[in-house]
Amino acid sequence: MKKFALITGASGGIGAATAKTLAKEGWNLYLHYHSNEQRIVELLTELENYPIEIIPIKADLSVDNGCKQIVENIFQLDAIVYSSGNAPFGLFCDLDDDTTESAIQLHVKSPIKLIRNLLPKLMRNSVSQIVIISSMWGQTGAACEVIYSTVKGAQISFAKALSKEIASSGVRVNCVAPGAVNTGMLHRFSREELENLEEDIPLRRLAEPGEIADTVSFLISEKASYITGQVLAVNGGWYT
Repeated sequence: MKKFALITGASGGIGAATAKTLAKEGWNLYLHYHSNEQRIVELLTELENYPIEIIPIKADLSVDNGCKQIVENIFQLDAIVYSSGNAPFGLFCDLDDDTTESAIQLHVKSPIKLIRNLLPKLMRNSVSQIVIISSMWGQTGAACEVIYSTVKGAQISFAKALSKEIASSGVRVNCVAPGAVNTGMLHRFSREELENLEEDIPLRRLAEPGEIADTVSFLISEKASYITGQVLAVNGGWYT
């Protein structure tokens, strides 16, 4: 029987890596993106040799009701991987209201609304999965990333609570909490700053997107059939 997974933020580093990993495993994919259509086109080319269905969906999850376009284009669904996100950086007192509201919408309101609307489709199956890509900072907090830490912490609380409510329906809900990952989100830092960052990480390197994707793959597999309501940290020992 065909399996379908929705990956939001599929044009980003973690989202694209997750798409590649799940494609190799035979998942059919809904690939959400917002503005980076070129990356989705490239991704479709990279995945064209896999015998799967791929449905791109464009939607802006940083605005109210932005998930409507996704919901209307989802038919069969077995897994949701919420990978959309950005990281506002700077002193808390310098952040403007628009940046703050956009972050709350993208990381908290949209996943809540999206998952709520898609739950009936997930519950049709005997087993379904939801994985939210949160962050290490949602667990411990970070200076100059106060809003990002806040919304990522909210994702973790949401996943833990929802997992308890819908476990009897066969839907498992978990979070992945990466540390520093080698994606475009770190491009604002200089090479020297990144090297200093790596020195703080016990494994002495950044994570690669594929390592996060492998974690997602595990969580939506039968190997994780008794895991729900958990936060799986993938941070190189940076925060334990």
